Amino acid sequence: MVPKQERHLVRPLVSDRVGQSDEYGESQQAHRVSEQARSPRICMPTLRNLTKRAFRCGLYDAEDVLVEVDDVDLICLEPSWGSRFKESWLRRPLYHDVSRKLIFVNPGLRKVQLTREYDLFITICMNYSDLPYINAIDRWKDHCKTSVCWIHEMWAASIPGYKYWLHALSRFDYVFLTFKGSVTALSNAINRSCRWLPAAVDTLQFSPFPNPPERVVDVYSIGRREEGIHRVLLKAAGRGEIFYLYDTLKRNDTEVYSTRQHRDLFANVAKRSRCFMVAPGKMDDPVTRGQVEVGYRFYEGAAAGTVLIGQPPNCEAFREEFPWPDAVVPIQPEGSDVLEVLAKLGSEPARTSAISRRNTAEALLHHDWVYRWKEMFRLVGLEPLPGMAARERRLKELADLVTNATDKDARTLQRAK
Repeated sequence: MVPKQERHLVRPLVSDRVGQSDEYGESQQAHRVSEQARSPRICMPTLRNLTKRAFRCGLYDAEDVLVEVDDVDLICLEPSWGSRFKESWLRRPLYHDVSRKLIFVNPGLRKVQLTREYDLFITICMNYSDLPYINAIDRWKDHCKTSVCWIHEMWAASIPGYKYWLHALSRFDYVFLTFKGSVTALSNAINRSCRWLPAAVDTLQFSPFPNPPERVVDVYSIGRREEGIHRVLLKAAGRGEIFYLYDTLKRNDTEVYSTRQHRDLFANVAKRSRCFMVAPGKMDDPVTRGQVEVGYRFYEGAAAGTVLIGQPPNCEAFREEFPWPDAVVPIQPEGSDVLEVLAKLGSEPARTSAISRRNTAEALLHHDWVYRWKEMFRLVGLEPLPGMAARERRLKELADLVTNATDKDARTLQRAK
């Protein structure tokens, strides 16, 4: 397995127009050497040179894990002159395009010419708006034996509004959705079977083991939040009763300096937090129309070994993905019992330690990105390379370490008294 700090050095160029991410400073010579050493079998475009919005950074982690365990050409799509104007012009009429052709137009990106053949083409879309970006890759389907589109946010109630571009999904051999509640609706809309592939996290990045730090943050809250709970915690923090860490800006809409540094900081704070706020995906957004899904915070907080507090999603996906005891310690949305719950957790150190270790171990065994890639490969009929098994072994070894740790060994998982 390629060490994390070196894994991007094995990524070769696929054409003269492939962009270089600002996170990757490798030289042209390094690319030429790697081309001689291996022949990539997966072609995967990435948007990391187009946008560094915080809400996308977790998907860049998913790409990085695949690059680590397989032979991948990671194509950094890049804007061309006037691309912002062209993209804005293109997206406005997309919902009303009766010609159904605009979805196949390149939204102003530099054109990419593939120069080799691949076994698999994978495009990861945060939502529907990412789909036109792959039009920058000329004749990608002719160069790839099998193709996959993985859409991470698509709400069932919104699908009828996509009628003028959904046919574009017919280009792909497989379509995966992260939202289980949308699989049937999309399958019916495009007259073909779609598949559910849950979210995940780079658990090696988020895990507090093998050297767990002290839990110095009492409650960590990022992203969307229940305002009632937030007000109660703010008052408790003002009285000096807790250390409450929370967002003061709309982080998801913010561009970060570095996607890797952003995720490292997030992970380092999370693994130093005792409790982590969670709620169903977009719980306060009308776009859901009552659909309940598992948000990314559940995977990240569990991997960091925090005690998840909040509202467990009442859906089949959550029950399948988080079936263990105390996966979420429930609190009322208005915050009426949050301080009582925190006090009770503080008075039960053995229980809190057990929750922390169990969350960490279960995430390592079930919710790393490598397991999602392995399932995708199984469904599309692609045999995994040894790097995937190597990462799985490392995850299993770390999970065993967590499971076998005693309360004394894990004492630093609790907040210093």
